[in-house]
Amino acid sequence: MSYDRLSKYLSLILRHHPEVIGISLDAHGWADVDELIAGIAQKKKFNREILEEIVRTDKKQRYSFSEEGTKIRANQGHSIPVDLELQPIEPPDVLWHGTAEKYAASIEKTGLRPGNRIYVHLSPDIETAVAVGQRHGRPIVYKVKSGQMYRDGFYFYRSVNGVWLTLGVPEVYLERI
Repeated sequence: MSYDRLSKYLSLILRHHPEVIGISLDAHGWADVDELIAGIAQKKKFNREILEEIVRTDKKQRYSFSEEGTKIRANQGHSIPVDLELQPIEPPDVLWHGTAEKYAASIEKTGLRPGNRIYVHLSPDIETAVAVGQRHGRPIVYKVKSGQMYRDGFYFYRSVNGVWLTLGVPEVYLERI
């Protein structure tokens, strides 16, 4: 059974608006699993089994349970301030960013900015970047000179699902391919 709509709703709650079901996230983005289930169940058919299925089958691995399984959080993509407890890490020399063609002029003028999120998301391979870009229209991909950025003092983080994060990418580190 596909739970795509519930997964998107879960993403809305854990990344942007926990208050829509009357819960809050702690400083590290964690939500109490029982409170989350109860909150969602007030509006939709939802239980622990469905939540575990969503987490297990999510292609992008958006969510993680705490070690004891009592808390859950989104791995990245927050628009609300949370500390995901990620440690800076040296990135590969090149990362990739996929977007829609309609954003190219702005990106080439001001670089990559997180918009309403905390971090800019970068992909470890070009195929993933193309897939990301296709979600919003005709895709374009930027090669990000991440190794040079790192040597120039920029910080990078890697989420538990392999997405690379940074606060922004100035246009001088971008190459449209």
